[in-house]
Amino acid sequence: MSGINYVTKETLDQMMSELTLLKTKGRAEIARAISEAREKGDLKENAEYDAAKEAQGLHEAKIATLESAIATSRIVSADAIDTSKVSILCKVTITNTANKKTVTYQLVSETEADLKAGKISVTSPIGKGLLGKQVGDIAEVQAPNGVIKFKIDSISV
Repeated sequence: MSGINYVTKETLDQMMSELTLLKTKGRAEIARAISEAREKGDLKENAEYDAAKEAQGLHEAKIATLESAIATSRIVSADAIDTSKVSILCKVTITNTANKKTVTYQLVSETEADLKAGKISVTSPIGKGLLGKQVGDIAEVQAPNGVIKFKIDSISV
């Protein structure tokens, strides 16, 4: 992730809880696994030890990524959202001009994106295409099979 990571207060709290869990319980479990593997003899030929050390590296990388995301996070409140144009945390109802299919998405940060829940990232192609548009505007989104045009039907919080 790059730049500022806009999140809701709930998401930031969730990220901080996960970080605490990874730093405490997660590190303790990995240290125990390394210790058990070390007791099994020669470290040069010990696959369990190698696997435990690799798991430790992945765990520390996850901690670093989460710390970076938290450090660059800025809390966005739904009260401060301007619904005259599409911005982060807005719910946007759009219609594909080609097939007339209508969908509603909420624009969120990369961390919160969940397509099944109707939440798309502001850094996704559709998210980028919608940002700054107003009701009635046509957003052109570059897709692998060409440009897709979406009409903005409504914007809400």
